[in-house]
Amino acid sequence: MNNKSRRDFLVKTGYGLGGLAVSAFLPGGGVIASALAEDAALNALTGGNPLAPKAPHFPAKAKTVIWLHMAGAPSTLDLYDYKPELVKLAGTGIPASYLKGIKTSTQGGITKLIATKRTWKQHGQSGAWFSDWLPHLAEQADDLAFIKSSVTIGATHDISIMKMNTGGLNPGRPTLGAWIQYALGSNNPNLPAYVVLYNDKREPRGGVTNWESGFLPAVYQGTPFRPGNSPILHLNNPQYVVDTEKRKALDLLKRLNEAHAGRYPTDTELQARTESYDLAYRMQETAPEAVDFSKESEATKKLYGLDEDITKPYGELLLRARRLAERGVRFIQVVSGPTDIKGDSRDWDAHQNIEDNHGKHSKIIDKPIAGLLKDLKAKGMLDETLVVWTSEFGRTPWSESGDGRDHNPWGYTQWMAGGGVKAGYTHGGTDDLGVQAIKGTEVDTYDLHATVLNQLGLDHLKLIYKYQGRSERPTVVYGKVIKELIA
Repeated sequence: MNNKSRRDFLVKTGYGLGGLAVSAFLPGGGVIASALAEDAALNALTGGNPLAPKAPHFPAKAKTVIWLHMAGAPSTLDLYDYKPELVKLAGTGIPASYLKGIKTSTQGGITKLIATKRTWKQHGQSGAWFSDWLPHLAEQADDLAFIKSSVTIGATHDISIMKMNTGGLNPGRPTLGAWIQYALGSNNPNLPAYVVLYNDKREPRGGVTNWESGFLPAVYQGTPFRPGNSPILHLNNPQYVVDTEKRKALDLLKRLNEAHAGRYPTDTELQARTESYDLAYRMQETAPEAVDFSKESEATKKLYGLDEDITKPYGELLLRARRLAERGVRFIQVVSGPTDIKGDSRDWDAHQNIEDNHGKHSKIIDKPIAGLLKDLKAKGMLDETLVVWTSEFGRTPWSESGDGRDHNPWGYTQWMAGGGVKAGYTHGGTDDLGVQAIKGTEVDTYDLHATVLNQLGLDHLKLIYKYQGRSERPTVVYGKVIKELIA
């Protein structure tokens, strides 16, 4: 074989012996032929531009999703789930009846029940319970649709975060944002359709797994924005390089990449890189304006908590999220957890000293999230923006280390607001101690994803990508739309 490189040899080998072997088992010529056919169909649909806007399956109620991930998993028993029975039985062992049907594999074992020390009140016409850790969010009670019977699989952070974002327990599946970008394309050619925001110099737990494209073409991967005034590194031209020089260089690079892509048609990373170069060029003008707060009023900045040190970092993320939503970004993933506050823990993972941990993290997110909801509502954007508050799992009613809580995947609370969901509604619940979701009301990650897709006008059963001879969809082979949540 006349091979110019090791890569050339491996590609030719794949087309040869490997391709022949696989094609003997799969219809349509095997994995490569299947990938080529899928790419050809996508190119025909989008006119060669994989990010071109595409029509939904049916009229959408939401145009944008703002996905608020509470990294580390807060205890909703101390935020939204008032359990008088837990207060009554605190300090005693948990009755065996509450553990029926589950395997408790959490790291701290099952110890004595621990009561919340919070003060609780009902709020709004819906009468939703909030602890005194969330006074600002409590004012928005009638805008929220609670899912109090959330369940998941696994009780380790990395695996459960992966399932929350991708629906899978192993790396390699696309995230929900990548599926949405694949299905709908971009609404603004000058900004990424899928943006990730986080409030620390370090990447969130799990890194790129939180926003990867998996087996979808790499162009659908999320774009992380760093905190601060320069969210994207190396976006501006180097000193003494004028715009015309940069454009000529990109055009030459594009021609070279296209020639190379012709020889390697299944290499989606190459196409994604070409698209990213062009997008970065266009973003030189649009991105700085999108993240610039100078034109926001002082009242708006105060609404998000930018006037207080503890709320400012997360408040800036949410104000940035609103500005991106205004500019047509389809999926904005905001990760709350790591902070630069002295003495604070990395995220909500309170195996010890839950009072200090949750007291600080509640303060960080309470005013900014309430401000986001108020701002979206005032601007007439809440009806078409779906806000989702979620975490990888919940926390147990029994203690760990005496003053913390362990992981609970069997029953916890998440919520949605806007985007056509039923405001002031509560779906499901957990038992009297907050261990397990009530049977028949459980909402798994797959169901949450199916419902979010539904609000965007997408049928999760019809959203298909052919991969290795298999028809893949976002909810794997599971999932149902929670119709009770829809207005």
